[in-house]
Amino acid sequence: MIRVSVNGALGRMGSTVCQAVQDDSETELIESIDINSNNDKTLNSKPIFNDLSKFLSEIQPDVIVDFTNRESFMSLCELAIPKGIRIVSGSTGLLDEDYKKLQKICSDNNIGVLSASNFAIGAVLMMELASIAGKYFDYADLIESHHENKIDAPSGTAISIAEAASSKKDQKYKKNIAEKQTIKNTRGGDLDGVQIHSARMPGRVARHELVFGGLGQTFTMIHDSIDRNSFMPGVILGVKEIISHEDLVIGLDKIMGI
Repeated sequence: MIRVSVNGALGRMGSTVCQAVQDDSETELIESIDINSNNDKTLNSKPIFNDLSKFLSEIQPDVIVDFTNRESFMSLCELAIPKGIRIVSGSTGLLDEDYKKLQKICSDNNIGVLSASNFAIGAVLMMELASIAGKYFDYADLIESHHENKIDAPSGTAISIAEAASSKKDQKYKKNIAEKQTIKNTRGGDLDGVQIHSARMPGRVARHELVFGGLGQTFTMIHDSIDRNSFMPGVILGVKEIISHEDLVIGLDKIMGI
């Protein structure tokens, strides 16, 4: 049985993770963390700490699942990895310097960490397909939409999809420059020629639509996460697989073997 704590246990994603861990026969939900906890309890009546240092001084999980933000995730890694605790994280917005730091911490302690921009298996497959299709097309637009409380734009998944779409091309995608742009930035952000457009509004969870354009044709890929349960099979897979890793793993695709 894998003992699992959740960092951000009271959040939307965190509470869904708690339920998924509780429901799986190979994982056990134990004491967890959330900075907003006021003597709150998990689904199985375990305390939720609001102080990470206090939590780590008293509790020793096998894995901590983290869905918070870049700063909280990095602090967690610095404190938990030296204690032999593995981490599975969906926190996005990490910088190159963060990954370098994580690689060193993991290597120094021989402890595995999984950092993934998306845990929906369909979204991971979309990235793989984008890497195959991209080299055959000249233009690419990516439209991503999320709930109104998402703090980063574009999403980490959108960046990963755009990077995948560009990964096997010899040159950047072509970009149509508007002769007259009446509203600034309506062509979106640019990552290696992939034009990225972000929408934020209530009623959405996550949607990514990638449109390739070529001579006389377009090719469209769409992935929708209808609710947060779509991420849970990937999270639980990550928890079970990271136990056998002693290094930093970036992306669920590495765990899935694609």
